[in-house]
Amino acid sequence: REKRQLRENPCNLIPPLSHPSACHSLGGKDRRSGLILNIPLSSDQTSMEELSATLDYLLSIPSEKCKARGFTVIVDGRKSQWNTVKTVVLMLQNVIPPEVSLVCVVKPDEFWDKKVTHFCFWKEKDRLGFEVILVSANKLTRYIEPCQLTDDFGGSLDYDHSDWLNKRLVFEKFTKESTSLLDELSIINDADKSSSMDKDKSADCALLPSFDPETVLQTGHELLSELQQRRFNGSEGGGGGQGAWCPMEEELLAQPQVMKLLDSLREQYTRYQELCRQRNKRTQLDEIHAKVMQVVTWLQGPGSELLKTQQTIGDSIRSAQALQQRHEEIESQHSEWFAVYVELNQQIAALLSTGEEEEVAELKALQQQLSDVCYRQAAQLESRQNVLQAAQGFHSTTQELSQQLDGLLGMLCADVAPADGAAIQQNLKLLEEKLQTVEAGLTSLRQKGALLLEQTCSQPSWPLEETESPTTEQQDSVQHIQSVMEDMQLRKQRCEDMVDVRRLKMLQMVQLFKCEEDALQAVEWLSELLDALLKTHVRLGDDSQETRTMLDKHRKFVDVAQSTYDYGRQLLQATVVLCQSLRCTTRSSGDTLPRLNRVWKQFSVSAEERQQRLELALNFHTAAERVLQQERVEAESLDEVDSLGKTLLDRLTMPVIFPDGSEQFFGSPTDTAAAAEGVRERLLLVEERRLQLQEKLASE
Repeated sequence: REKRQLRENPCNLIPPLSHPSACHSLGGKDRRSGLILNIPLSSDQTSMEELSATLDYLLSIPSEKCKARGFTVIVDGRKSQWNTVKTVVLMLQNVIPPEVSLVCVVKPDEFWDKKVTHFCFWKEKDRLGFEVILVSANKLTRYIEPCQLTDDFGGSLDYDHSDWLNKRLVFEKFTKESTSLLDELSIINDADKSSSMDKDKSADCALLPSFDPETVLQTGHELLSELQQRRFNGSEGGGGGQGAWCPMEEELLAQPQVMKLLDSLREQYTRYQELCRQRNKRTQLDEIHAKVMQVVTWLQGPGSELLKTQQTIGDSIRSAQALQQRHEEIESQHSEWFAVYVELNQQIAALLSTGEEEEVAELKALQQQLSDVCYRQAAQLESRQNVLQAAQGFHSTTQELSQQLDGLLGMLCADVAPADGAAIQQNLKLLEEKLQTVEAGLTSLRQKGALLLEQTCSQPSWPLEETESPTTEQQDSVQHIQSVMEDMQLRKQRCEDMVDVRRLKMLQMVQLFKCEEDALQAVEWLSELLDALLKTHVRLGDDSQETRTMLDKHRKFVDVAQSTYDYGRQLLQATVVLCQSLRCTTRSSGDTLPRLNRVWKQFSVSAEERQQRLELALNFHTAAERVLQQERVEAESLDEVDSLGKTLLDRLTMPVIFPDGSEQFFGSPTDTAAAAEGVRERLLLVEERRLQLQEKLASE
């Protein structure tokens, strides 16, 4: 309430110009170096109770030494009624200390009615204890120097009452808060000291003071800085001339008080900070210990139980994936605790660098325990993860190999009915590729099975008191892995046996198609030889030598045709044997054998006819040459040549008659005519030889 009244400014304490120890004749004092108190009255109703309380507060501020020099009170009644002024003056005798020697009542320019002011203060001096004078504002300087008065009273003193009031409130607030804070910090520090001496006694005292020490210290430092600045400015003003404002004596006295409070507060606050640091460290240690035990308890309890229930590897890729999903859920639960472990490890590392020896030992023990449990659990998780990955790879390879074996078996069980040898070769190549794929798949399965067996049998063991060697799940897993690999090996072996049979069959079919194809080729070749024989083998030679050469070539030509025919017969016989071996009753040589026989018969007839013509032509040319070369020729020889020539000419005009009744001429008519012309020319020569002989006989 006093602060509120002071803020409302019912009265102002006019500050002195300088400190008493440095005062001169001019200063913020009355003529007796006493303080001046100004009581401004307004036209509104003035509360005597509030005014009395405010005066008590203001008069309590100066020191006893300052009070001993006395006071001068100015009652500014220029805006008030006389009755109010009189009441205030009479009230002063109960409030103002005996050191007050003069009360100046400043009257308005229009003086109060004499009837109203019949009360004479000077007659009441003995009863009041101080002298009261009525004076106008412009004559107040008769009692107080102008430099000690503000401009309201015609003086030159520079004074800001609001500024002084704000600083005063800050000072009192700081004094109250710092004093209260010192008491609280002292109690807290002493209580902690006694509790630390008696370790069995818990120290549960409140560690939070009513005020923020940092804020109070900051306020104190700002206040001290302001007071020191005001003192510095006041000292300069005191030496520079009149009218300058200087700090009041109570402000100068407040500086050591503020400094003392700040020193005490810093000391207690430092102890309090150390106390808080120690308690925070202890609390942090307790929290870390609790969290460590919480992590260890979960990992060794529920976490381990979760892993122990997950020991199987599944019997298919789908079941292995389900186990993997469940393991990921378990890993997710562990990750939360591992995150706590990382955080705790960082906190412990930070405390180890600043902790005391006893705390360091405790922290290292906690860190070691936590690390052992977490690493052991992480090893179990990693081992389980490796087993599941190996199991998925094993089951995936098993499934792929089973599908490959099914595809190979389906191919082996299907009937082989290819259209030609190329299709059989393609099927055989595909069969070999599938067999190689199966072999590679089985090799991969063996490798992944061995890895899975190794992973399953080498999982980290649990603590000795909890181990059972080996577990039923592990034994079942090992038996399952071995059984799957043995089954796949047997299936692969059966398929290999079937592949061998199918390969032999397909190779025989390839050979069958090859024989049929080559037999057709032999027929084509033989047909080409027949065609060449009939179309190009027409000439009979111009003499015996040429004819004999042509006859030798013809025999060789016939030998080639004979070899082609024999080769075709052998191929067709091989097809019959292969069909019997393959039990392929639906396949046979077809029309290939009849075609081969038909062409061969045609060729044989044509070759025989050609040979006979060449032999006849050889006989003709031989006889003709003998007749033409001899000196003496018998008529019978000439007749024989003539007969052979005519027979040969007749033979050239005759077609070749095949076994089926069809006919075919050698060469074209032009070729036949050319061959016949050569025979006729030789007959003409023989005929000329006959005429010569006849003429010779006739001449003889």
